[in-house]
Amino acid sequence: MEKKAESPALMQEEVKGPGKLARMFLTLYDVYKFIARFFKEGFLPPYEARELFRQCYEIGYRSALLISTTGFITGIVFTKQSRPSLSEFGATSWLPSLVGIALLRTLAPLLTGLIAAGKVGSSIGAELGSMRVTEQIDAMEVSATNPFKFLVSTRVLAATITIPILTFYTAMVGMLGALLNVSLSEGTSARAFFQSSLEQITFLDITASTVKAILFGFTIGMVGCYQGYNSSKGTEGVGKAANSAVVIAMFLIFIEEVVSVQFFGLFRS
Repeated sequence: MEKKAESPALMQEEVKGPGKLARMFLTLYDVYKFIARFFKEGFLPPYEARELFRQCYEIGYRSALLISTTGFITGIVFTKQSRPSLSEFGATSWLPSLVGIALLRTLAPLLTGLIAAGKVGSSIGAELGSMRVTEQIDAMEVSATNPFKFLVSTRVLAATITIPILTFYTAMVGMLGALLNVSLSEGTSARAFFQSSLEQITFLDITASTVKAILFGFTIGMVGCYQGYNSSKGTEGVGKAANSAVVIAMFLIFIEEVVSVQFFGLFRS
């Protein structure tokens, strides 16, 4: 008997390889290995202290101007939008406390994380992506240098360290914007404003903001490094790595924000 020929559609599916679900699990496994490698190599000697400090400076310097402008405007706008609602209840005196709580609990970490995801995450993804497609990373491996420790570990640690610092800087700048608006509208002194705004801030609020900022920084650094370190397809891959780093980092930041709010809300109830 003659052997029945396989259909062209079946042969095409075999050529394509694993399906979408299988590729998703393979990608998750690659991400897991990438993160595990960071925790395995990132805290073991030799340490790249000079590169770590340079990356901290680059991340802070690269984001400072944009964060300062955005934080200041956010403080002004939030105060201006909140005043009419409080005026209806004769509670405009609560405005400094409202601004302080909103900035420190949510606005400052989230705003800093989103700005850093767009500014820093894309930069890391594009930088490492260009190094991958131009075979600079391969050259480092041949020269007995650990490119993962030098390129990935330093950037992830720098983002994890710098984003919390930038978060409290954003909160401070936002408070200055709110102070300007309140001073011009109600004539409140700076001393009275800060005393009222910081009066309701608790240790739990500071802890929650710090933890969220650390998570955001780690996410931004890890996503940017993973996308850039594993990029391919020439210049097209570099652009795709930078774009993916921003989109994925922002998506994960929103998820972490929701989970963090629910988690720390258990301690406030």
